[in-house]
Amino acid sequence: MVIKTRFTEALGILVDILHSLNSRSLTDKLLISIQLFKVGCNGSVLLKWPLQFRMPEVNLPTIQFTVDLRFASLFFRLKNLILSGLGVLTALTQPTPEDLRKEIMRCRTMTKKPFGVNLTILPSINPPPYLEYTQVIIDSGVKIVETAGNNPREYVKRFKEAGCIVIHKCTSIRHALSAEKMGVDFVSVDGFECAGHPGEDDVTNLILLAKAARTLKIPYIASGGFGDGRGLSAALALGAQGINMGTRFMATVEAPIHQNIKEKMVAANERDTNLMFRTLHNTARVFKNKVSDEVVAIEKRPGGAKFEDVRDLVSGQRGRVVFQNGNSDYGVWTAGQVLGLIDDIPTCAVLLDRIGKETDFNDI
Repeated sequence: MVIKTRFTEALGILVDILHSLNSRSLTDKLLISIQLFKVGCNGSVLLKWPLQFRMPEVNLPTIQFTVDLRFASLFFRLKNLILSGLGVLTALTQPTPEDLRKEIMRCRTMTKKPFGVNLTILPSINPPPYLEYTQVIIDSGVKIVETAGNNPREYVKRFKEAGCIVIHKCTSIRHALSAEKMGVDFVSVDGFECAGHPGEDDVTNLILLAKAARTLKIPYIASGGFGDGRGLSAALALGAQGINMGTRFMATVEAPIHQNIKEKMVAANERDTNLMFRTLHNTARVFKNKVSDEVVAIEKRPGGAKFEDVRDLVSGQRGRVVFQNGNSDYGVWTAGQVLGLIDDIPTCAVLLDRIGKETDFNDI
């Protein structure tokens, strides 16, 4: 099934589904598998939205967003299915800008279909060289960029001057309006259900997406809580041009994370996440395990907590080890409430095909 929306037309995909995995689970294999099938990133059923952008080869309005899946191999598997969604490689999972350049080149050897690169700007003890990563993305000829995090104006300006299509992730309508003024082409509206950073407003997608339809002039993608055709249908009915899936793609055959973690996700339900950093005003939704339970407990102590009190517990290095050795309690790792909708570990092709078949466009 091919679904056409402003998103699939602009990005050149077949299914309007984005892969929004955390940056530790994105490799070339997953990225390519998603892109070739295009159930999330492209669609080819004719819908009634005006088509403003032209990006061939995306069939389903789905994006595979970055969840820290690191290499081009996963991207390659996702990209090479006949229908395709948009795969996005995470820039900061590469240790240096030069490593990112090499990974982009690897992706190009594996597919001729479109893919994107994510650049997330967040507070950091040792900030990465964002401008250097930006320049590598531009110099490498990447034409689809996802930005996220704080104050991306300078980077958005550079990407737009280079002719890139820019998708910016937002957790509130006010932030989406700011991004619209900034000149981005799409916003990804992230509801409270999402993995990672859902913002501080605690508003779910049922409200955010409907409000976005009333408020925004640019097209938007729905992120957070999506894992099946019902969700895609609902997102389109609420005015979104596609969906963004991250947690759901982690539980696929191609995802380069330990099998134990995938099975842990299947066994989990929608209540198996924790909200960390609430008291630090930098909320993060992660999988509920011994480490994240401890972090939440520390934050609830009288007088609260400082980041230094939990720094070792929330180390990114510990989170990476989780995906390598399969010990789900070794560190914190992001997961969304869509865990409640995950009950198998299919290939990306099977997952995207199933989403396409489940989506009832006749009622939209």
